[in-house]
Amino acid sequence: MPATNPPDGRLPYRCLTGSNDQAFCERVSKALEEGWKLHGSPALTFDGEQVMVAQAVVWPGYSD
Repeated sequence: MPATNPPDGRLPYRCLTGSNDQAFCERVSKALEEGWKLHGSPALTFDGEQVMVAQAVVWPGYSD
């Protein structure tokens, strides 16, 4: 069971952003492994060169 509060003094809401690549997927996967939960759908946009993505995550108990 996850800790009551997010690790490392983080706020209970985070928005992860970056290029739509393996590194971004690894960051989201790590957050899930740490106990964060996905919040909503990912957002994608094209900046003229690459696809950029954002995914919100929340610490359990804050999205209820």
